[in-house]
Amino acid sequence: MSLHDDLVHRRRDLGLTQAQLAERIGVTRQQYQRLECGGNPRLDTLRLVADGLNARLALIPLEKWYAVKALLDGENEGGTPLDEDPWQGLLGREE
Repeated sequence: MSLHDDLVHRRRDLGLTQAQLAERIGVTRQQYQRLECGGNPRLDTLRLVADGLNARLALIPLEKWYAVKALLDGENEGGTPLDEDPWQGLLGREE
């Protein structure tokens, strides 16, 4: 799934139209529509969109990505413990 697909899914999960999200973040619907359709936004635009989607941008080290994705996908629901804490050391330091 691409970032553009993620934006569409998150917006829909929140029950927002493109026009509503565009208004929320202060851009035109056409500007936001271009972003969802494969536009190449600047980092500050992505931050603005993430805020509008009640989300955060993060760089996740690839070696942690699969554990984080499994957790977010709910693959460990039902009390099955993770082999390791995917959040531990995410930023490259012990926390």
